[in-house]
Amino acid sequence: MHERDRVPDFSAIDQAGNAVTLTGLLANGPLVLFFYPKAMTPG
Repeated sequence: MHERDRVPDFSAIDQAGNAVTLTGLLANGPLVLFFYPKAMTPG
């Protein structure tokens, strides 16, 4: 991955049920995204 590679903006629901966007989260500084397979599925 190169520094110029970008993730498209997206929205999701956080653990408190609030809608958040990637752009909104990045406004607070650098961000690390971690994805994992759904519980109880092979991955």
